[in-house]
Amino acid sequence: MAATPQNSAAPRRKVSRHRGEGQWAAGHLTPLNGNEQFKKDDDGLNVRTRIETIYSKRGFDSIDPNDLRGRMRWWGLYTQRKPGIDGGKTAILEPEELDDEYFMLRVRIDGGRLTTRQLRVIGEISQEFARGTADITDRQNVQYHWIRIEDVPEIWNRLEAVGLSTTEACGDTPRVILGSPVAGIAEDEIIDATPAIEEIHRRVIGNKAYSNLPRKFKTAISGSPLLDVAHEINDVAFVGVVHPEHGPGFDLWVGGGLSTNPKIGQRLGAWVPLDEVPDVHEGVISIFRDYGYRRLRTRARLKFLVADWGAEKFRQVLEDEYLHRKLIDGPAPAQPVERWRDHVGVHRQRDGRYYVGFAPRVGRVDGTTLTKIADLAETHGSGRVRTTVEQKMIVLDVEETQLDSLVEGLEALDLTVRPSSFRRGTMACTGIEFCKLAIVETKARGSSLIDELERRIPDFDEPITININGCPNACARIQVADIGLKGQLVLDDKGQQVEGFQVHLGGALGLEAGFGRKVRGLKVTSEELPDYIERVLKRFQAEREEGERFATWAARASEEALS
Repeated sequence: MAATPQNSAAPRRKVSRHRGEGQWAAGHLTPLNGNEQFKKDDDGLNVRTRIETIYSKRGFDSIDPNDLRGRMRWWGLYTQRKPGIDGGKTAILEPEELDDEYFMLRVRIDGGRLTTRQLRVIGEISQEFARGTADITDRQNVQYHWIRIEDVPEIWNRLEAVGLSTTEACGDTPRVILGSPVAGIAEDEIIDATPAIEEIHRRVIGNKAYSNLPRKFKTAISGSPLLDVAHEINDVAFVGVVHPEHGPGFDLWVGGGLSTNPKIGQRLGAWVPLDEVPDVHEGVISIFRDYGYRRLRTRARLKFLVADWGAEKFRQVLEDEYLHRKLIDGPAPAQPVERWRDHVGVHRQRDGRYYVGFAPRVGRVDGTTLTKIADLAETHGSGRVRTTVEQKMIVLDVEETQLDSLVEGLEALDLTVRPSSFRRGTMACTGIEFCKLAIVETKARGSSLIDELERRIPDFDEPITININGCPNACARIQVADIGLKGQLVLDDKGQQVEGFQVHLGGALGLEAGFGRKVRGLKVTSEELPDYIERVLKRFQAEREEGERFATWAARASEEALS
């Protein structure tokens, strides 16, 4: 057969070359997207020097775009949403059109542990630099808004003077380490994880060996039988258990996470003693760094690698390549006996004193309130306070003779120790007020919803979680709430596009953890929300079996009952 001439018009087959998933361990070191490129160009931790020496002196317009929308997150800074932009434009406008010249600044509070001195400084910074804003997040942090770049160095100085920081509070980094807020004091605690949290923080935070991860990396560690750190939805979690031969230690979980592709973490079946937790944590985060998917941001979380590998392979790689030893097989954690895991109320400590948990409205407080909480805690406790993963706070070490006075002082600040189920169980993300990703308003909506439900169903006393999110990203954990509300634009009865929510029903953590059910076509406008929730909860009250939880009822209820 004659060869085809080189100038022939015969079609050529396009040769494509699969680039893999961008795993460093597979040799895929070439950046495959803009985020990977700016991280390769300069480590995010290095931006602090530019903030201190250039941007804070020359102002917002001097900030390099890759620093503004990228590396500044390594120091807890996000630009906030420009006021007046409605949710319909969130996905349409360019980043520079959404950016305000102010920042959200996140203070990391590992283990939720604060002294009253630290809390007072947080409150003072809020009043002086953040227009009074200071939200408690569902990851035990505090978030400011309205921060000017010119003020950031002074804010850092004040935080660091009392042992706090914003280091890696955001970005593709090891985020805040969640811990039981009653570690070391609860009567029923299996094991105190505080030493492990402190050692992990010392080894990992600010360490450039771990400052360029494929995406964020979330850690949770708790020795509480209440399972009080949402371990099922973290990248790595250590859950307190008692081994029949070796005693108290931790059960190891990996690969949990929510957002638009939620996954419950997987048990590796391994028991880890307290002193080995930091080593195992470093092994897991190193696997994520080396094998994590960097090609597509949508697949760059650890949960996708764990889903592809499976628990058995993940454990084998951890043991063989990183720990160089076998882990001990161990038992699963027991189901918690309590339905609430937020530590709200008055509880006896192991030393005979008490801790007192209270409920701000959907995590929203302000600087003045925080300084008053610090005053109350100093007067009635030992000077220790805690934040929780449910947007709550706790005062520790209260003598019995001081309880009534403390409770009275908190109630005067609208920080109730005996909240209704609605006040206790409603959580909300930042929402469109400040977040550039949001589509709908959340905080004020959640607060007004609490008032409406307390008025309409005053006798409702079952544990119920109502989680309100301003977009699909699930910062408020909508998929694992009894009633999860995902913000979106919907049509009202006049055919007008308005703020509303897609509804998820029957999600849960702890007791039979799983994701909520979506009823086909079930969307509710913001204005209809109180009517809808009242209707569903009254049906639950009428139809539930003895002792049945809302999540169990929602799983078996008809679509008509849930509509």
